[in-house]
Amino acid sequence: MSASGPGPDLGRDWLKLPHAEAGNRIGIFGGSFNPPHSGHRLVASTVLKRLGLDQVWWFVTPGNPLKSHSDLAPLETRLHLTSALADHPRMKVTAYEAVLGTPYTARTIMALRARRPAVRFVWVMGADNLAGFHRWQDWRAIVGSVPVAIVDRPGASLSVLSSPMAKVYEKYRLPEEDAALLPGMKAPVWTFLHTPLDQTSSTKLRQIRRR
Repeated sequence: MSASGPGPDLGRDWLKLPHAEAGNRIGIFGGSFNPPHSGHRLVASTVLKRLGLDQVWWFVTPGNPLKSHSDLAPLETRLHLTSALADHPRMKVTAYEAVLGTPYTARTIMALRARRPAVRFVWVMGADNLAGFHRWQDWRAIVGSVPVAIVDRPGASLSVLSSPMAKVYEKYRLPEEDAALLPGMKAPVWTFLHTPLDQTSSTKLRQIRRR
């Protein structure tokens, strides 16, 4: 199996969308998770609790188009590690982007909304992605299609004030104390959630692994 797509050993359940009922509030937490770590788990558990979500779906991408793939672990490896980390009955892990054949979040969200029109989706990301969010393909379409929840990460607090996304959509920011309302609101709307910071990062873990 290669890191660019599903191989014969990739579990069938990972290639499916998790089950959801009509009206469910689902957080979509996408990333390379190369490797997944406790900081990712903190982001997922924070939105699950603070937004009152029914589930968080971890979307393990075949590969981030903005990052080098030279140090990218195989998709199946990352799925196994992510599944072990997301050890909560309301956290689900999927490689559905491999089925869709796109690494782009905007297209993934469009496909999810088409396939599950009765589900209320929220895009979830760590604040370390906020500074470069405007470089994502069709980033305005992402913000315009689903509510967005951004969870603080080490060194990223100021990005909520300085990033292009935060500036462009400043008037659509929902106060943190009202975050539980986010999943039921119409996009564009976003909120920034502060939380105790976990210093773990995938970059540092890869550096340790190489050494």
